[in-house]
Amino acid sequence: MSDTVRLPTLDDIAALIRGRRTYMLVDRERAVPHDLVAELCELAQWAPNHKRTWPWRFALFEGDARARLGETIADAMATAGDPEAKVVKTRTKYLRTPATLVVGTVPGDSPLRTAENRDAGAAGMQNLLLGATAAGLATYWSSCAKGANDVVAELCGFAAGTHVLGLVYLGWPTGSPEVPTRPPAAIRFLS
Repeated sequence: MSDTVRLPTLDDIAALIRGRRTYMLVDRERAVPHDLVAELCELAQWAPNHKRTWPWRFALFEGDARARLGETIADAMATAGDPEAKVVKTRTKYLRTPATLVVGTVPGDSPLRTAENRDAGAAGMQNLLLGATAAGLATYWSSCAKGANDVVAELCGFAAGTHVLGLVYLGWPTGSPEVPTRPPAAIRFLS
């Protein structure tokens, strides 16, 4: 038995990347197994990370906890003066999928390190989304509402100052999303 790992080809990686979609039409009743979520979070931590600060933090909301998440964010939005219709919608929006994963990044010891941690968080998020796609899950990466970062971080049990990078809706798809066209890459080759 060999310890050699077969690396995927560029075609394999390209197919996975091009196959990933932002999609939320899911089976609301079918749970996402905790071991799969743990594996996705572990994949996030394989992203590049300057100075090995390991900034990623995760909190999974399921069941009634999804409603608490919605209420917490809606209350922060109401305090910030957001329109009532948005606030009302937010109270139930996290019930649209069986699980919502909150991903955060801890602050660094300097503004530069904090920015690098956030960049590492975004790279980790892409690993997580690609892993979810490979596992057959639908995902939707949502931003934290303006003014809600600190209350969401607190609800998650994250340390003070943690940046909520995103809330990822997770579920098993009930259909196939459309494939959007992409513009060509804007590349300048310099010699």
